Amino acid sequence: MDDRLERVIRQQLRKAGRQFEEAKRAYAEGRADPDEENVGAELYDLPTDRDGRARIVCRRHAERRAVTVDAEGRPECFESGHADCEGCAEDVRDGYVETW
Repeated sequence: MDDRLERVIRQQLRKAGRQFEEAKRAYAEGRADPDEENVGAELYDLPTDRDGRARIVCRRHAERRAVTVDAEGRPECFESGHADCEGCAEDVRDGYVETW
C-alpha cells in the first residue's frame, strides 16, 4: 500500500475514533443528573456495585474499592497532590482506570 494512502487512512481512523469518544462523552453528560452524588460512575462509564458506586482498583493502595466518583472523575478517596491519586483521576477521565 502506498505510504501516503496508509497515512491518510490512519489519520481518518484516528479522527473517527476521537469523534466517537466525544459523542459518547457528550451522551453520558447529557444523561447524567448534576444533582446526583455519584454522577461520575455513569458519566465515565465505570462498572458499579448494587449501590451505584464505581468499582475501581486503587492505584495508591493496590486494592479493590467501591467508591463514589464526582463529575470531575475524582473518586471519594482522592487526595489532591498525591501522584497516584492524581493519576487515578486522570485515568478515570480518560477511560483507562483499572476496574473489577
